Amino acid sequence: MTEKRKYTDSGIEVKPVYNASDVSGSTTIENPGEWPFTRGVQPDMYRGRLWTMRQYAGFSTAEESNKRYHYLLSQGVSGLSVAFDLPTQIGYDSDHPLSEGEVGKVGVAIDSIEDMQRLFSGIKLEDVSTSMTINATGFILLGLYVALAKQQGADLKKISGTIQNDILKEYAARGTYIYPPKPSMRIITDIFEWCSKELPKWNTISISGYHIREAGSTAVQEIAFTLSNGKAYVKAALEKGLDINVFGKRLSFFFNAHNNLFEEVAKFRAARRMWAKMMKELGATDEKAMMLRFHTQTGGSTLTAQQPLNNIARVTIQTLAAVLGGTQSLHTNGYDEALSLPTEEAARIALRTQQVTAYESGIADTVDPLAGSYFVETLTDEVEQKAWELIAKIDAMGGSVSAIEQGFIQDEIARSAYDYQRQIERKEKIIVGVNQFTIDKEETVPVFKIDDSIRTTQSERLQQLKAQRNTPEVAACLNKITIAATEESNLMPHVINAVENKCTLGEIADALRKVFGEYR
Repeated sequence: MTEKRKYTDSGIEVKPVYNASDVSGSTTIENPGEWPFTRGVQPDMYRGRLWTMRQYAGFSTAEESNKRYHYLLSQGVSGLSVAFDLPTQIGYDSDHPLSEGEVGKVGVAIDSIEDMQRLFSGIKLEDVSTSMTINATGFILLGLYVALAKQQGADLKKISGTIQNDILKEYAARGTYIYPPKPSMRIITDIFEWCSKELPKWNTISISGYHIREAGSTAVQEIAFTLSNGKAYVKAALEKGLDINVFGKRLSFFFNAHNNLFEEVAKFRAARRMWAKMMKELGATDEKAMMLRFHTQTGGSTLTAQQPLNNIARVTIQTLAAVLGGTQSLHTNGYDEALSLPTEEAARIALRTQQVTAYESGIADTVDPLAGSYFVETLTDEVEQKAWELIAKIDAMGGSVSAIEQGFIQDEIARSAYDYQRQIERKEKIIVGVNQFTIDKEETVPVFKIDDSIRTTQSERLQQLKAQRNTPEVAACLNKITIAATEESNLMPHVINAVENKCTLGEIADALRKVFGEYR
């Protein structure tokens, strides 16, 4: 009987056994914290400091999200991560006709500085690290955060956190873009430039493979497309005259963790090595500017609505993959997220999964514990090789922006998603509780519901805000943004001034729509 061949999710064949002869002769296992950082960006990794346990949360009104943040902080999270609703993500206020049915549903609704005050009520921004998953309107949310920090009397040099700010993957995989690629890239480099002077501890971009993977890519495609996007942002910043050794230290990445444990560990190790080489080629000389630092979220697309409690086991495996792979920060999904936003109980179990891993498993006690494994070292090399092959194709097209405009990246992701679904349907890939080990009667779990009245509440607040603010000052602020966009001067000071004068998110986004247009 012929033994059935085994493959990783990226189609890399897995041999029955690995020996020293499988490991590439060129592979040298350097120490952690040494270039090219295959084994991690810190010499002592989690012995010195555990990864940041950063639970992603945001829903309904700012007050409701604020309650969840205080709860998570009381339970031991070490960083906040804000989810925004769809209108906020695409630059519409809650009272806009296109916002109907979406306000507060997949995240928190933020229309103005007053909402930002409510969102972080009782939380000193100097004392927390905040990640904001926001892209097309990332510059406005950053402006709101800075304005609030100034109101709190915070030292901006001490404010730390991240905005996702990765617009290229929106065109390729997720769809929450507003402006065409070129002006969007200009906004991003404005953020790089302003933060390098005013907000030095802020991570100005989180170059995201997460949503590329959620859209159906393989592990290899996830890092190839993400690192290609990263290269495009670096080149755009260099063209603006920025110093790669300065802005390079504030670039961060955001990856997905899926169920194929060893391929995911190999993916993280390969990505660090590849980025170090890429940054060196682009002109970086400071090793800290070559370090790939990344946040990880467990795989939302791997969660099943069938037998949802099985998701606790999936999230645990994905947590191990992220930690064994050397993540700097981690969000673990709630077991109920295939059904709704996570309940408080599900969010607590997700956080406890990280805490049990950190304090009880022993895997944080030594750095890169899988290093030297014949299988893991070989797989790291193979993932890297296949990712470089994809990057070479993108480079030949003129880089990520051009590859996206030509539809190459979108088509590659769609093809992988189709192949994966076919494997499930043919039972070539077993999904427990879905196409194997099913049950006749599904267990019911409580789901988190969002009240539709939130849009009315937000709209009434907007009316009050507009009635009380200085209307001529608002018009002047918006006009300055339009002029800055036309004259190519940095937008950030004008945006911060606008939100301080109670301009709304939708008004600022519209001011730039007049200049840049919308991407269709």
